[in-house]
Amino acid sequence: MTRRVAAVLVLLFPAQLVAQQQDLALRVDKIFARFDRQTPGCAVALGKDGKTLYTQGYGSANLEYGVPLTDSTVMESGSVAKQFTAAAVVLLQQDGKLSLDDDIRKHLPEVPNFGSTITIRHLLTHTSGLRDQWGLLGIEGRGPGRQVHSPITTLDLVVHQKHLNFPPGTAFLYSNTGYALAALIVQRVSGRSLQAFSRERLFVPLGMMHTQWRDDFTRVVRNRATAYAPSGAGYRQDMPFTNMVGNGGLLSTMADLLRWNENLDNPTVGGKAFVEALQEPMRLTSGRTLSYALGVGSADYDGVREVSHDGSTAGYRTFLARYPDQRVSVAVWCNNGSVNAGTLGHQVADLVLTKPSRPAQATAAAAIRLAPAELSQWAGLYRDPKTDQDITITSTDSTLTAGPNLLVPTGPGRFKAGAMEVTFAGAKGRRSFLLPRPNGDTTRFEQATPARNPVPLNDYIGRYASDELDVILTIAAKDGKLVLKRRPDDVMDLRPTFEDSFQGAGLGSLRFLRDAKGAVTGFGIFAGRVLDVRFTKLK
Repeated sequence: MTRRVAAVLVLLFPAQLVAQQQDLALRVDKIFARFDRQTPGCAVALGKDGKTLYTQGYGSANLEYGVPLTDSTVMESGSVAKQFTAAAVVLLQQDGKLSLDDDIRKHLPEVPNFGSTITIRHLLTHTSGLRDQWGLLGIEGRGPGRQVHSPITTLDLVVHQKHLNFPPGTAFLYSNTGYALAALIVQRVSGRSLQAFSRERLFVPLGMMHTQWRDDFTRVVRNRATAYAPSGAGYRQDMPFTNMVGNGGLLSTMADLLRWNENLDNPTVGGKAFVEALQEPMRLTSGRTLSYALGVGSADYDGVREVSHDGSTAGYRTFLARYPDQRVSVAVWCNNGSVNAGTLGHQVADLVLTKPSRPAQATAAAAIRLAPAELSQWAGLYRDPKTDQDITITSTDSTLTAGPNLLVPTGPGRFKAGAMEVTFAGAKGRRSFLLPRPNGDTTRFEQATPARNPVPLNDYIGRYASDELDVILTIAAKDGKLVLKRRPDDVMDLRPTFEDSFQGAGLGSLRFLRDAKGAVTGFGIFAGRVLDVRFTKLK
């Protein structure tokens, strides 16, 4: 409820309830106290049992005009939008017009045949293996802020791909590409834009009259907050100048978001089957079940089941969560790129959630003392062969560290890093360690050969092209170092990491390839959610 509504409570409710509401308002205010009219801020909504407990805005919606941010300010969703795209797809399945298990080429025949079927479900659970659009566009130098994008941009990228990150259904790697394609599937199957379909089937029936897709970034939207990013001692505008929707791009308000969550707790649109479909966790071909479902993740939060998603786009930061067993809903959407909306949202949820007493957990393995030689044997440079991520392990006489993280020994080759258990194995030169990941996954880092010193610059110099991307990359030497050029004024330094591998700031890792005679023939780019995009050296 807004402060205006809260003021009327004295006339309607007993004094004790009014005091509780006022106390809740004060505690929420304290969480957001650092936001004022001189800063961008956040709007918050808290609901329980289908009723609004509190809504309020903090900070400024527009710093140039001094417009305050309120609970009715319109802000952008980031990836919180994904559940709305998934909802549109599920409604079409209920209409009998598609199936989540359809081959996407049934609806998007332009997509190449990668040798394994990619289903709509794969798109919506980040298990398709399709490379992330933003990583691909970043390699081309066409990332956000440099060009106006739309789902058609994504489809064009996919049409030119030759390979996947992994076979569909075998792994989880977050990919915005899947949701942009899902938006196109909704359009083709329904015969209407994602905006028109969502408005008719979701927004209007649920009374979400201030919610829409930002499919035209030039459209005037009343009460929309400007997004900002930190800049020196102040802020700069950081707006999403793009027409990309499906994976993001939803505009909404606090009241509308509570209406959305209430339908998931007490469905009037779609019914129980609709909610169950959205919340059904994905199972990989290995049999391992993920915490991610269709546009939402389901996890344990201090003993309470949480169904949630966070998001970020340009200077917007968002979090939307439900705790269905206690009928609690929380939304925190911000126009301040320096905040963690999820952390703020959990602080708000903590004010009303009842958390169970947990049984005493088994005592973690006690720390032990290892001799210096037992520590130093694991020191060195390691890499993940799937992603090219590198980690340097260093040792002293009494400690082992991975970057800023202290590895506490609990046994021979076993260490504790915070709540994680890290296990080393292997002989000298072939050492490795396992690092736990979410959803029961692990990553195996292998010992890597450090880069040569000096770096053989002439081996790498040349022009390189990819048959998957529309860009030619030039590798050159400058001041005794390698640089990468996309255009005459688009140059970045390449930092050697291990043998034949270099890091480019904002680009990722370049792993060079050699033929049987040792000559460099090309390289693969590993950029987070984009794995091994091949470039061939031009003659």
